[in-house]
Amino acid sequence: MVLYFSGFSGNHHPFASSSSLSVTREMQTGEEIVYLVKYAFIKLGELKLVILEKKQKDKETYYRTKVYIDSYSGIPFVDIHQIFESNFSTGQYSLFFRATEKEKNYIKFTDYTFDYAKNKVYVKKGKYNPYQIWADSSAKINAKFQDGLSIFYFARMNTGQKKFVKVPCFVTEKFESMSINFYNTIENISIDAVDYNIPCVKLDGNTTFRGVYGLTGEFEGWFTNDKYAVPTIAKMHVYIGSVSVELKRWKKQGWKPPQAN
Repeated sequence: MVLYFSGFSGNHHPFASSSSLSVTREMQTGEEIVYLVKYAFIKLGELKLVILEKKQKDKETYYRTKVYIDSYSGIPFVDIHQIFESNFSTGQYSLFFRATEKEKNYIKFTDYTFDYAKNKVYVKKGKYNPYQIWADSSAKINAKFQDGLSIFYFARMNTGQKKFVKVPCFVTEKFESMSINFYNTIENISIDAVDYNIPCVKLDGNTTFRGVYGLTGEFEGWFTNDKYAVPTIAKMHVYIGSVSVELKRWKKQGWKPPQAN
C-alpha cells in the first residue's frame, strides 16, 4: 500500500540523477500511526501501521511491521478487515509477508517467503480455525522484491530525494512493479490533527497492480521532512472512486509533526 499513496496528478517526471537527502531517514521501533480513509465526506475506515521490532537472523537485520486495515461498520459496499505483516531487511527488500483476512467462519491467510540465496519465493495459502493448506508452491526470482507493505517503508526511507525508481513487487502472487517519482521540494501541508502547517516532501507514481481497497493506478503522497518521514496525507484511486488518507493520531516516542516556519 504500498498502500497509502495513490493519486490523481498523472504528471510523471523521471530524473536522470538524484539529489542528496537533506535529512537521513530512520525507523523507530514501537511506532504506531493511524490514518483516516475518506471518500469525499464519507469516512470509510482506518489504517493502523506498527513497527513491532528490529531483529537479526542468519546475519540479516530486519524490521517486523504490521498494518491493520478496518472499514467502519455500516458503510455500503465496503467491509474490510485485514492484517498485513512484513519482515523486511534494513537493505530495503522483503523477506517475509503475511496477509490475513476475516471471513464469516474462519480466517484466511497468504504467506510469501523470499529465499534470495536460492532465487525462490515460496507461497502458501490456507485458513485457520481449523488450519488447512489450500496451496503450497514456489516461483523463481531474479531480483529483490517489495511486498504490499514493505513498499510503503521503502518509499518513506527514500523521500526527500529527487529521483525516479521502478521497484519490483510481488503482490497477489504476481510479479509486478511500482514506478515512483521522489521530489526534494518542501511543501507546507495542513491536516485536521494539528493546528499548524507541516513541512513535507512529495512523491507520486503509478502501480501495475490492484491492492488494498482496490488501490490501483496513479498515486501521490506527502511525508514529513524530518528523519522519520511520516506520511501525512495522500490521495488514491480505489474501486469505489478517489479517496484521501490523512494522518489522524500517533504513538511515537518524542515525536510530533514538525511545524513550518
